[in-house]
Amino acid sequence: MAINTKPVKYIFVTGGVLSGLGKGITASSIANLLKARGFKVNLQKCDPYLNVDAGTLNPREHGECFVTKDGAETDLDLGHYERFIDAELTNTSSVMAGRVLLKVIQDERAGKYQGEDVQIIPHLTAAIQNYFVLASEGFEIQIVEIGGTVGDYESLSFIEAIREFGIKVGKGNCLYIHVVYLPYLSASEEIKTKPAQNSVRELRGLGIVPDILVARSEKKANHNIKQKLSLFSGVELDSIALLPNAPTIYEVPLTLEDSGIARVVLDKLQLKQSTPDLVEWKDVVKKAKTKFTKTLSIAMVAKYLDNCDTYLSVLEALKSAAWHNEVDVNINLIDASDYDGRDDKIVKNLHKNLMNYDGIVVPGGFGIRGLEGKIKAAQFALSQKIPYLGLCLGLQMAVIAAARNAGLSSATTFELDDQAKDQIIITMQDQKDKAMTGGTMRLGNYDCKITDNTLAHRVYGKINIVERHRHRGECNNKYLKQYKDWGIKVSGINEERNLVELIEAIDHPFFLASQFHPEFKSRPNRPHPMFDSYVKALINNKI
Repeated sequence: MAINTKPVKYIFVTGGVLSGLGKGITASSIANLLKARGFKVNLQKCDPYLNVDAGTLNPREHGECFVTKDGAETDLDLGHYERFIDAELTNTSSVMAGRVLLKVIQDERAGKYQGEDVQIIPHLTAAIQNYFVLASEGFEIQIVEIGGTVGDYESLSFIEAIREFGIKVGKGNCLYIHVVYLPYLSASEEIKTKPAQNSVRELRGLGIVPDILVARSEKKANHNIKQKLSLFSGVELDSIALLPNAPTIYEVPLTLEDSGIARVVLDKLQLKQSTPDLVEWKDVVKKAKTKFTKTLSIAMVAKYLDNCDTYLSVLEALKSAAWHNEVDVNINLIDASDYDGRDDKIVKNLHKNLMNYDGIVVPGGFGIRGLEGKIKAAQFALSQKIPYLGLCLGLQMAVIAAARNAGLSSATTFELDDQAKDQIIITMQDQKDKAMTGGTMRLGNYDCKITDNTLAHRVYGKINIVERHRHRGECNNKYLKQYKDWGIKVSGINEERNLVELIEAIDHPFFLASQFHPEFKSRPNRPHPMFDSYVKALINNKI
């Protein structure tokens, strides 16, 4: 493999003890600090799953599927990456084991190995390393997060790949950060370091000596803990950062900066020391930690309630919009599947629940479960003039809701009944023709032209926008002429394919829904216009 001759520095982030420690937040925070110093930084996530991408992973188990501008279906950590460094990543920033294995097998079938015995080492590890190099093109620093936990069988090829890669690029061009967990025993009221020690020992046994240790804990650890970690792990004292739980994840870069870890990174990578510009980020953290005098209550009528990360980007977008408008927000997830029936009692129960909220949000999703509940929520928002924000599936359900409110009780979607007469939402023929499940939707960036003198135009302040998509359902154009009678109108379309992108209610304080996912482009320091305008509408409607 030919290593990139450009002066790219590589940082590899691994995790030990248990999963869910915050490797992604750690990697994002270090990238944040390096970018604040003027470096061109990129982030990449390597997952050991044998899936080709994250598109078919269960959101209840893995959280949201984040979509990049070029349509890659990825792990939610890419959302953290984009929010922390305010950049738009691509498919090169997401690598799953299945994708690498598929490439190796395809190359073998094509004869590219010229009769060699294809093996984990060196062929699979070399293929993994090629993805590091590919993603790093055009950047000064490439940060790579290795998913899973050191010791997992499925992660071994990635661990071996980064070990070999460090040798190839040489000392001073690569460093390893290991994130560990420090459990707290309430019985003895002490923080234990043994699991962290064992994790470092296991990593060293695989040939990697960590340069930096990031120790996560529920409670704040003292300096003695840091000294003990240094003694038993072999990591220098000033190369260990203690990261207790923070009030907001956006505070982590500031904590790491105070710990001096960024200076250690620059020193070990032989880069020039400089002072970061963190003024804007400190303002974000200040607002995130402020208790404002006004509080908004939002009902998110959703269907994946088993995992708090399922709607991560939506929640972060709502929170950042609230901070920007100096209000607090309480977001309550309501299980749409509890209201799937169509009898009057279920309708009344949902209405009784929703009437206590300032606004309603209906996010994306797939499958028939919860669809009727989401339609009812949109119907209620329309009839009761409650501010509504529909995201992807939230638009599709809103159009059906408007049709039903206007008397077309048979209005439905292809997902509920693909033989129904009044399929207000359909799937395009090219989607029907695709036999596979993964990567077969309208994915990534698509243009949208906004109609002048509409709510959408006021929200965006411009006519031409580009937003990210992930869906199969589309509005059935044969019903467009009836929209006015239903009390809604199209305010944005994709002209290339003549597809509805935005709809809004004609007589309503704020009822706006999009086929796309605006949450993917929202930032903690710059909330997306749709979320910002929605929060403003909630405030105005409440006064």
